[in-house]
Amino acid sequence: MKFDDLGLSPETLKAIKECGYEEATPIQAKAIPLIQMTRDVVGLAQTGTGKTASFTLPMIDALSGGRAKMRMPRSLVLAPTRELAAQVAENFDKYGKHHELNHALLVGGTSMGDQMKLLEKGVDVLIATPGRLLDLFERGSILLNDIKILVIDEADRMLDMGFIPDIEKIVSLLPPTRQTLLFSATMPSEIKNLTTKFLSNPKEVSVAPPASPAKTVEQFLVHTHPKGKDRILMRLLEQEKVESAFVFLNRKRDVDTLGKFLKNKGFPAAALHGDMPQVKRTETLEKFKEGSIEILVCSDVAARGLDVKGVSHVFNYDVPMSADDYVHRIGRTGRAGAKGRAWMLATNADEKFMDAIERLIKKKLDVVEIKEKKKTEKKIEKPVKKTQKKRSGSDGGGADCLGFGDDTPAFFK
Repeated sequence: MKFDDLGLSPETLKAIKECGYEEATPIQAKAIPLIQMTRDVVGLAQTGTGKTASFTLPMIDALSGGRAKMRMPRSLVLAPTRELAAQVAENFDKYGKHHELNHALLVGGTSMGDQMKLLEKGVDVLIATPGRLLDLFERGSILLNDIKILVIDEADRMLDMGFIPDIEKIVSLLPPTRQTLLFSATMPSEIKNLTTKFLSNPKEVSVAPPASPAKTVEQFLVHTHPKGKDRILMRLLEQEKVESAFVFLNRKRDVDTLGKFLKNKGFPAAALHGDMPQVKRTETLEKFKEGSIEILVCSDVAARGLDVKGVSHVFNYDVPMSADDYVHRIGRTGRAGAKGRAWMLATNADEKFMDAIERLIKKKLDVVEIKEKKKTEKKIEKPVKKTQKKRSGSDGGGADCLGFGDDTPAFFK
């Protein structure tokens, strides 16, 4: 369906066309008409499906006729992380530029004073993480009794991060007569209960089975032991034609350690996790998007919602303990029909987690054997200098460097 057929305002359509879009994605085509009818909506959609625009576009039109009051936002979008909140704000910037709407982004790690000044002027759209919103509410800086539209984005991620009590408190502060939109990649029972509690006769729209990986992503499994992960990861980074890649770990403290290790080995890598200052997180993410950082070593803070174009690889240094998280991790590559490659490094202790992942995705990962190097062998050559954009592995002896010998799989030839 074309955006022209969705009944959006001329100003919004102009902004969409300036971004180069003509066809709505399936979630947009299904959700936008319902939101325009002021229905409560539950949207089930994975990241990379255009989910954010499916609620920002009709919200822009719905709010364009009113006027914001001091400290009384007219709509509220709740997001689980600073990065996801910032991405929602970017959507309002892009698609609302021909409307006289304003928004405020309330997230931790940034100046609370600056945020309070924005609220004093009055905002049409308030985009916030739950913790910072409650902080400012308790200080008397926000009044929530004029909220006409509430959006709960990435609801299952909110559940994972323990934000549901905060959301329940926030919703109790809102007027009962409002439009509520809830979006989630999966629908566990706890989120289903929220829809019953917070939404009025909601219409459910779904565009894909929950937690189904993109068919454009090739998935590989390497069996290893904990002390062998660094060596295997370096070999893969050298051999694979990496344009840009996410490397996922389960623990924040390990993210910094691996990030420094790869950087010391000459790889253009940087770390990203939730304990970093917001200014540093934003700077690192921007450098990754522009290509000066090729390898982003991260926790699951980056597994959902971040829209980075051209990611060629995902490396799971640690097997995620949740099968759904695996799907979200590898969803960083193979987006919008592009091809991607995802690698998993698994130890014997990960057997039950691997079983759960393969049951969920309904397939076995292709196992690739990487043999141990003998002590008498020459050390692996360091990758080329950081200034060279790609490492093709041409100096390292091709696929035999990985220990395949005469049985080199076709995808390495």
